[in-house]
Amino acid sequence: MLFFYPEDFGAKGDGITNDKNAIQSAIDNAFENGGGTVVLTSGKIYFSDSIQIKKNVELHLQKGSRLKATDNIDGYIRPCNMINDPKTALIGNPVTGKPSFVFIYGYEADGCSITGEGIIDANGHSFVERKDQYYVTGNFYPRPTVIYIEKSNNITFKSVTIVDAPFWTLHPAGCDDVLISEIRILNDLDVANSDGIDPDHCTNVRILGCHIECADDCICLKTSKGNSEYGPCENIIISNCTLISTSAAIKIGTEGVGDFRNVIVDNCIISKSNRGLSIQIRDGGNVENISYSNCIIETRRFCPDWWGTAEPIVITTFNRDENTKSGKIKNIRFSNITCKGENGVLVHGTAENIIEDITFENVHITMNKWTKWESGLYDLRPCLQYGVEKIKNAGFYLRHAKNVTIEKSSVNWLNTCEDYSMKNIDAESCENVELIRFFS
Repeated sequence: MLFFYPEDFGAKGDGITNDKNAIQSAIDNAFENGGGTVVLTSGKIYFSDSIQIKKNVELHLQKGSRLKATDNIDGYIRPCNMINDPKTALIGNPVTGKPSFVFIYGYEADGCSITGEGIIDANGHSFVERKDQYYVTGNFYPRPTVIYIEKSNNITFKSVTIVDAPFWTLHPAGCDDVLISEIRILNDLDVANSDGIDPDHCTNVRILGCHIECADDCICLKTSKGNSEYGPCENIIISNCTLISTSAAIKIGTEGVGDFRNVIVDNCIISKSNRGLSIQIRDGGNVENISYSNCIIETRRFCPDWWGTAEPIVITTFNRDENTKSGKIKNIRFSNITCKGENGVLVHGTAENIIEDITFENVHITMNKWTKWESGLYDLRPCLQYGVEKIKNAGFYLRHAKNVTIEKSSVNWLNTCEDYSMKNIDAESCENVELIRFFS
């Protein structure tokens, strides 16, 4: 294996000098030699504008090294300009377009990887401003994505720590065979849009053994409009992760113009989060064949600026707007799930779009109240029909669902819930709801 060191191309690693050109030269030389490893060495801080990773190049951060992004937005790569395709000009809104600015960028970079036990410091607080004591947003929008890899196969992210993202942290798009293993993402819990991992139109993805703390979603599967030239998001495994989020710890949607299918979530612990497991469909993409098992979930209310009202499990499909019909959700399985929090399970479709074939087996809900924020609410945003609805909470709240099985499951109410609680199961406009050995 060939090794390349930015110092050989003029890098200082002193945390002051902009080492972008030296790091990029090392990457380019590795690529031109058919591949190799670019090494950022221990004890050094590499201060840098954006860099572009390339095919068969490994960016390796030794333990004790730090790659720190500059605050110079003019030094950030703009993916649409790099690809030079007028169809990619949908920038300015992350829901509809590709990222406007990226710190580490790759395009058609098959076999690339980012590894090592060093730190990628995204310098996010250079791009945000405080709204109130609970919420930080951008002084421009959208802010830089930390890592965006597009149309690249057989890619790996392993062991690195990423901190202080100003926007989405790790965003692979249109990629096949993606391994994300044992990484840490540590973002402040008040920085809006600082998602952890966002596989977008990706296939054969494994997210294993990661620890993520972030505002907005820790892991969110997407099929965004800006990357709609790619296929569905499918064949995904998420396992052995520990997650803390001010929105949803693991979510499918809301950006979903394409389909989601064949997803396994297993052996994850979710704590101190606004939501646990969430499927939110607002666009035309459909969801099917999703399995969640062996998870422990703890939820609590956050400031109302954040989506969610402490629901441990959420499945909803609503039209985003008058021109957008939401997709179908069917064949979802939950087994061996323990939930403790300030709300219960929410399943809500519409009369025109019924959620089908949902099973809860060994799902145990303990309702408790310990934060200062209002309860007795369900958050149905974003959608045309609803907002945050004032409804007494239930262990299982079901609307417009068909073929729902709740087996060997339970709801336990603590005394602090009396003012805002309602029923163990509150089901209306549902068909074939079956209870088997239900305990309360």
